[in-house]
Amino acid sequence: MRPNSGEAHLAVAKHLYWGYHDYGQAREELKLAQKTLPNDPLSFQILGFIDRRQGRWAESTKNLERAIELDPQNRGILQQLANSYLCLRDYAGAERVLDRAIALAPKDSNMQAFRAATELDWHADTRPLISTIQAIVAEDSREAENIAQLWLQVSLCDRDFDGARRALAALPIAGCQDDTVPFPRAWCEGLVAQMRGDARAAGAAFTSARTEAIKLVAQQPGYAEALCVLGMADAALGHKEDAIREGRRAVELLPVTKDAIIGAQLVRNLAIIYAWTGEKDLAFEQLTIAAQIPGYLSYGQLRLHPSFDVLRGDPRFEKIVASLAPK
Repeated sequence: MRPNSGEAHLAVAKHLYWGYHDYGQAREELKLAQKTLPNDPLSFQILGFIDRRQGRWAESTKNLERAIELDPQNRGILQQLANSYLCLRDYAGAERVLDRAIALAPKDSNMQAFRAATELDWHADTRPLISTIQAIVAEDSREAENIAQLWLQVSLCDRDFDGARRALAALPIAGCQDDTVPFPRAWCEGLVAQMRGDARAAGAAFTSARTEAIKLVAQQPGYAEALCVLGMADAALGHKEDAIREGRRAVELLPVTKDAIIGAQLVRNLAIIYAWTGEKDLAFEQLTIAAQIPGYLSYGQLRLHPSFDVLRGDPRFEKIVASLAPK
């Protein structure tokens, strides 16, 4: 009805990107949208997201920064730009952007915790995040749900069972999603039990997580993220062959060349699967790849998270950790 409507083309572009990951056609729609909406921040935001998924990090950052110029009060875009800086391991840049977001909404507990968590990734320092969480919960205990996932992460890194237990109690029913990788609540319970040394409770929790992942994979056999969860649950339960097959299949379905963000997460998780199933050589191979590409794998994670405990003490692991250490 209105073939030149920039708003309509922008809506189609958004639909194609979020609904179908059809990046090429979404770009074409954005070109049409920008003819009549040259200063609409959403078009630059979506372009930034597409560029990022395709591993065009410089272009992505430029487009997200342009979106912020056009909509400087938009905390959502600021947080997305911070995510990009985290993936690029430009932690100073991430903190700078997050400071801007917090200035716009000083009471945003999630943003405060996210900002403090940057020091965990950058310097393997848990103290800023722990003190921030304590202050948030002391002021309003209802805010615990908003920061439960970061609370659980830092508690695991600190081997703080009491903190992990309290974080679990506040965790939403949806679980502890790692970006779009859908780890269920039972998975989080398994990690806490594993950290505590309670093999029976850990086994029961990981079995429950495995059951949930099986249902997702049965419904959507090509769902790479669900296959990753299934592979990690099988690895935790000692099902070596199944775990490796599922982890590899996840990486095949969604490689870094297809999705630079989630693909990198799947590579890191495949490294953990290999480590947990005794295939250390293969684990170091994948971990080296993950450390050399943009992604959320960080110095702090490698230094502190119990998922990597089985690799500690090996010179190859220490070399990878050193490669991500703050310079």
